[in-house]
Amino acid sequence: MRIPPRLVPLLFPFFMSLVMAFIMTAFITWINTGLADGYVGRWMYSFVFAWPLAMLCIVLFANRIRGFIGKLTA
Repeated sequence: MRIPPRLVPLLFPFFMSLVMAFIMTAFITWINTGLADGYVGRWMYSFVFAWPLAMLCIVLFANRIRGFIGKLTA
């Protein structure tokens, strides 16, 4: 099954935010609470809230940041 290229603008933020939120919430939960009992539960609780926010930020700001970088490097 191939996914149509027109969905790239949604797929990129989906997967980028998934990976970013997964790694960052794991690290920040570990820094704040350590690897004590219940770590995975606290991590997943944070991830559930962080992932949609990360995706929204990427959707809203990716093009603006690309434009800004283009101006910086042109």
